[in-house]
Amino acid sequence: MSSITGLVAVFAAATFYLYLLSTSLPTGPQHLPAESPGEDAGEEYRLKFPSDLDELRQLAETLKFYKREHHGYVLLLFCSAYLYKQSFAIPGSSFLNMLAGALFGPWEGLLLACLLTTSGSTFCYLLSSAFGKKYVVRLFPDKVTMLQRKVEENRSSLFFFLLFLRFFPMTPNWFLNVTSPILNIPLSIFFFSVFIGLIPYNFICVRTGSMLSDISSLDDIFSWGTLAQLLAIACAALLPGALIRRYSQTHLKLDGLDSNGAGQAEVRQDRKRQ
Repeated sequence: MSSITGLVAVFAAATFYLYLLSTSLPTGPQHLPAESPGEDAGEEYRLKFPSDLDELRQLAETLKFYKREHHGYVLLLFCSAYLYKQSFAIPGSSFLNMLAGALFGPWEGLLLACLLTTSGSTFCYLLSSAFGKKYVVRLFPDKVTMLQRKVEENRSSLFFFLLFLRFFPMTPNWFLNVTSPILNIPLSIFFFSVFIGLIPYNFICVRTGSMLSDISSLDDIFSWGTLAQLLAIACAALLPGALIRRYSQTHLKLDGLDSNGAGQAEVRQDRKRQ
């Protein structure tokens, strides 16, 4: 029970810290601007994780308004919330990726999302290593055994094998995070495989967020500029995956990974969690 108690204590401390940070606003504009749609002037707005695009847009407008005077606070709040979700595998990080694009722009937002995704996944790795190894093995014995076998078969190309799993998630990302210490994957290889492997996914989400903040009508969506950006996003996301797939066909041993690993329904659910 000591492992469970330790994990609960860490989770409770992180939750309390994030609560204090989100409710202890520094002196400044603690109310929405009067022109915000659907809100009365001066009505206090409570910060919360967005669960749909409308809430995401509202949160982005609020934080951009607040960021004018308190850039450091908004950055700290965003980083803390992102690490909280990633470290404990809480659904909704895709909304935070889009929020990064809306708040910080496409390139700064992409860099921030990649660093936070990698750091949060690393914290998840460390939490699993410290508190969860035996529970993961007990709950998912077949999947852990299958991944252990595939990791050993691809030990000479371990980094590219992990990149392949991030580009083509036959196994959910959260499961890779919690099982990596059990599979004896070095932390340095894990770190850089997450950083590079999730760039396309992060790029799509961040770029979408930056575009959503500029779109106010359907005419904006079908403009030539927006369509060109969507085409560029698709090409940028597909090219790395195509290169990794080509490499995997000649250098990696992937037989049985899809059939014995997580099902397609579980993988789709993982994308929803993100």
